[in-house]
Amino acid sequence: MSRDTAEFHIIGNIGSIRPREKVTYVRVAVKYSRKEGDEWTEHTRWNSVTCFGKVAEKAQKAGVGDLVRITGVPEETAYERGGETIYGTDLIAKHFYIHNRAGNGGDDASPDAD
Repeated sequence: MSRDTAEFHIIGNIGSIRPREKVTYVRVAVKYSRKEGDEWTEHTRWNSVTCFGKVAEKAQKAGVGDLVRITGVPEETAYERGGETIYGTDLIAKHFYIHNRAGNGGDDASPDAD
């Protein structure tokens, strides 16, 4: 039996939350440093995460700027546009933790949402 797996793990700050009827879309900013010449510069990488069910309910309780940890699985997608197949990857959240509310210096880690 194969034990292969593909997962993602993101820790960052929420930039936007877009709730819909059965799904919630969350954008999470992750900062990282990169050396350019002799100097280190800070960059932001934006991650779009899709949440369903209880995980979507949990995401809707978060706020812009909150520090969150999201884990889940990548899911390959494909659709047709103008006769051409467009391929992509969706990040589907399986667990959503709110670690720190924006503007709160304490640790507000909340339980997992499965």
